[in-house]
Amino acid sequence: MEVPPDGAVALTRTRTAGTVRVAWVSTALCLVVLALLGAAVWSDVAPLLRVDAAVSEAMYAGDGRAAGLDGLLEVLTAPGVSWVRYLVFLPVLLWLLLQRSWWTAAWLVTAVVLVGPLTTVLKEYVGRVRPAFDEGGARYESLSYPSGHSAGIAALVAVALVLAWPLLRARARRWSLVAGAGIVLLVGFTRMWLGVHYLSDVLGGWSFGLAWTLGTALLFGALPGGRAALR
Repeated sequence: MEVPPDGAVALTRTRTAGTVRVAWVSTALCLVVLALLGAAVWSDVAPLLRVDAAVSEAMYAGDGRAAGLDGLLEVLTAPGVSWVRYLVFLPVLLWLLLQRSWWTAAWLVTAVVLVGPLTTVLKEYVGRVRPAFDEGGARYESLSYPSGHSAGIAALVAVALVLAWPLLRARARRWSLVAGAGIVLLVGFTRMWLGVHYLSDVLGGWSFGLAWTLGTALLFGALPGGRAALR
């Protein structure tokens, strides 16, 4: 004779299933956005190019910006760099290994380390050059779509939220979401203020970073209730 699960267990299973569904849908939507923007960039779709150009001209801080402002923008954009992700998550990885949380550690390494090289592969495939301005601009030799900093910060924040989510109370979860979204937006905006990316580059980067993190979380079972979740 089967004993039906009590209310708390049934509610937990329902919430877990709902979280997984949301993650699948979010991953799919992000991949669609990434693909559509990439196709439009690769095909030189005129309306997208006009919007990108207009936003770039409006947001670019200019080559003549003060040294202090330039330094501030470089600091604010730094969380999107690969070495920052490694520095932030290395203590977490060591702790997970000490706890013998092998699946969680494997997911962390996969999500954090591989997002950068995969973004580079996408850049090479699309082949978009950096924004050009009358005053010169940044003149980076690396390619533009999608933004590596934007993908990196989206992955960093998403990994942190997935790891911490089961350990946080409802109020802390809301504030963490707000803070995380604010950091992601800030880094993306700094890429346009510095004149090194178009709006579509940033949107594509955010989409890829989130899709990669959620997709690997689904694969490894890192979402609440999965084998790689902290609780």
